[in-house]
Amino acid sequence: MILLEIKDLLIAKFGSDVIAGEEAGILQPALLIAPNRIVEVCHELRDNEATYFDYLSCLTGVDYGVEAGRFGVVYNLASIPYQTQLTLKISLEHGRSLENLPTFPSLVDVYKTADWHEREAYDLLGIFFEGHTDLRRILLPDDWEGFPMRRDYQAAEYYKGIKID
Repeated sequence: MILLEIKDLLIAKFGSDVIAGEEAGILQPALLIAPNRIVEVCHELRDNEATYFDYLSCLTGVDYGVEAGRFGVVYNLASIPYQTQLTLKISLEHGRSLENLPTFPSLVDVYKTADWHEREAYDLLGIFFEGHTDLRRILLPDDWEGFPMRRDYQAAEYYKGIKID
């Protein structure tokens, strides 16, 4: 299936509000999905015999920058039997607060591979995945302060007495 056919399939199943936009005519076209609908969209794309996107090959958190005030997640899905790929994106406006993290639904119940991908996005960008059963740091120490892949992150000079270059 091509991007337009997948878009039409999703609109027919869920209504036009499920698609927030699309990025076409570029190297990696993508459908922009309403963030609160991503779980049901991925369930449909996985279980529908016409699409069968059975594998989440990558999930990436995105900080669109301080000026944009926006965070997002990019999902790269693959259909192994149909040998095709699909990119989905979700995003929301959010301040830079470390006390109130940007929050998206977890896809762990749809794709088991989302487990560690979501933990990495949480660890490095501070994106919270609602419904994730074990959302904790995966790369950095538990007591690390801040999220080093955020565009406004200021690295500490020392960690536990060790100088950080």
